[in-house]
Amino acid sequence: MKIVIAPDSFKESLTAVEVADIVAGAFKRAMPECEVVTFPLADGGEGTCSALVASLGGQMISEEVLDCLGQPMRAHWGRLPSQSERGDIAVIEFAAASGLESIPLAARNPLQASSYGTGQLIRRALDAGVQDFIIGLGGSATNDAGAGLLNALGMQFLNQAGEPVPLGAAYLSDVKVIRVEDFDPRVSTARFRVASDVNNPLLGSSGATAVYGPQKGVTPSRVPKLDAALASFATVSEALTGTVHRHAPGAGAAGGAGFALMQYFPVAFYSGIELMLSILEFDSQLENADLVITGEGSLDEQSFHGKVPVGVALRAQQKGVPAIALCGSLSGRLEKLNEVGIAACFSIVPGSCTLAEALDNAAQNLDQCAYNVAQVLAINLPTNRPKA
Repeated sequence: MKIVIAPDSFKESLTAVEVADIVAGAFKRAMPECEVVTFPLADGGEGTCSALVASLGGQMISEEVLDCLGQPMRAHWGRLPSQSERGDIAVIEFAAASGLESIPLAARNPLQASSYGTGQLIRRALDAGVQDFIIGLGGSATNDAGAGLLNALGMQFLNQAGEPVPLGAAYLSDVKVIRVEDFDPRVSTARFRVASDVNNPLLGSSGATAVYGPQKGVTPSRVPKLDAALASFATVSEALTGTVHRHAPGAGAAGGAGFALMQYFPVAFYSGIELMLSILEFDSQLENADLVITGEGSLDEQSFHGKVPVGVALRAQQKGVPAIALCGSLSGRLEKLNEVGIAACFSIVPGSCTLAEALDNAAQNLDQCAYNVAQVLAINLPTNRPKA
């Protein structure tokens, strides 16, 4: 029996790699003769880099950069083995240097937060000779329309008096002149594939500030002012390039960094999970597979919008392979999960507990749940059952 284990992370408790390893161990204990293939995944947010590196045998590279509040930190990017004539691939998560989870709640400041550190990671990868990039836009703490990222690559933003404008969303409306003479020329000859499942435009009630600003600390009273600042920055950018991307789906991703990438990079946007599954040639792993195990921290209505379990189950369904999902919390209509190929779904939480307890005990609970699922499957496979 061949079992493919392809989960996302359980956020704030287990990485996708840890989830895959725990489930694999549990299945091997219950069904020693089964063939287990682990395939940790992500959807373009946190964990994308480590999942690709783990699956493709790449390298994690640590760099000292500035976090979104301008403080020194170490952030990683991944270098994957060459898949084309372009050479090795750099995987850069926006969350690595400009992420929300790296900033304590009390310190979050969307007015000052900058994407500069992500631009530094791109520059370091260019310095390392990489010309092929995958950029994951999930998990950002910024609302600066990607201005910090562009600045790290040499772009200059000046006010009416010709003076440099400080980084951060609060100052975007002061930008009256954009100088591109020193913008890194290597960007124009590289390839950038962006993993994002955000379809929001840059501005308005469904834009970056209104929809995602509150989770970054934007108060309701500040939304109109920040939205106007992004609009002002977009107007100057569009006048410079002669292209208009403020209305494009995905322009509002990562606090408007999607807009910056569209305006100034040779870029193509993809569904995060679809890009991951294609790069990893996931369909080939489904050949001769009997079962897929997937999962994530929470299975709910959002899971149908580009999340790993549904993306995996749909691919498996096309190959006629059933899928089982394991998760921390489970809500919504289970019949809807059945429609996309998830035959059964199990919460790993064994009983009433606090969120903190669920997170602390995630590894143990996942192991026990996976083992129980495997034992049920082994009932009809007597040769796979461990001896008493």
